[in-house]
Amino acid sequence: MTDSTAPETPQQTWSAVDAFFADLTAEPTAAVRVREAAAAAGLPDIAVAPNQGRLLTLLARTAGARRVLEVGTLGGYSTWWLTQALPADGSVVTLELVPEHAAVARASLDAAGVGHRVDIRVGPALASLDALATEGVEPFDLVFVDADKQQLAAYTERVVTLSRPGTLVVVDNVVRAGGVVDPAHPDDRVQGVRAFAAAVAADDRLEATVVQTVGAKGYDGFALLRVR
Repeated sequence: MTDSTAPETPQQTWSAVDAFFADLTAEPTAAVRVREAAAAAGLPDIAVAPNQGRLLTLLARTAGARRVLEVGTLGGYSTWWLTQALPADGSVVTLELVPEHAAVARASLDAAGVGHRVDIRVGPALASLDALATEGVEPFDLVFVDADKQQLAAYTERVVTLSRPGTLVVVDNVVRAGGVVDPAHPDDRVQGVRAFAAAVAADDRLEATVVQTVGAKGYDGFALLRVR
């Protein structure tokens, strides 16, 4: 006989809480279509959750962001959420390594009616960031970094040079289910986060915090940086 009072697993509880608050973070039809197009194209299921997408919108809107930079486009799901905060003259520049992923994102964002606001640049992110610096682009108001963790420290260094005082930088997936506390962890993504954390702590151009998160996507967290 099953004990109906037996506690749920932590993951079941986290997912149930996300579901309870779903009305506050309702996923618009356009966002659903972007997410479903990525799944249909076989892209990995590693995009932000709907409530996290809503957080990106709120952060960008609260910051009054007109120019947004995203490192890691994937299928354009988080990109779509970022466009929702833009004023009439706002835009997103998003960087994607894989051409096939960029093509999926382009099709989805165009279909959602926001493609004209999004500049997708294909290639290694460090090279794209260096190209933006060479072009002398106007500083970005908010940056979302959701790409390979091995190079987070290098990405952050480049991002700061493309920012202004007051720019917000959100760096996703930095807790790695708690793996970051292990200095001998074998995963190079964890080691990349550890190097990032050390670099940020030593950089007096930045003030920062890290928020641990749980939810439908499991246990992780994000860093929130502000350029001084």
